[in-house]
Amino acid sequence: MQALALLYLACILAGFALANIPTSAVITAGIANILTIIGGIVIIIFVIALLYLGVKSFIKK
Repeated sequence: MQALALLYLACILAGFALANIPTSAVITAGIANILTIIGGIVIIIFVIALLYLGVKSFIKK
């Protein structure tokens, strides 16, 4: 269970990395906007998953 929570935390960090990619010659503003949206969705999904694990663990005890 602890390894799963750490994996979810790593996914949240990856979502933040996607959401904060700067624009450059390779990554245009349009692509950066799409990656920001994807990063935000990833963050929301895995935060909800972590909350679910926490509540499930709390109720179990």
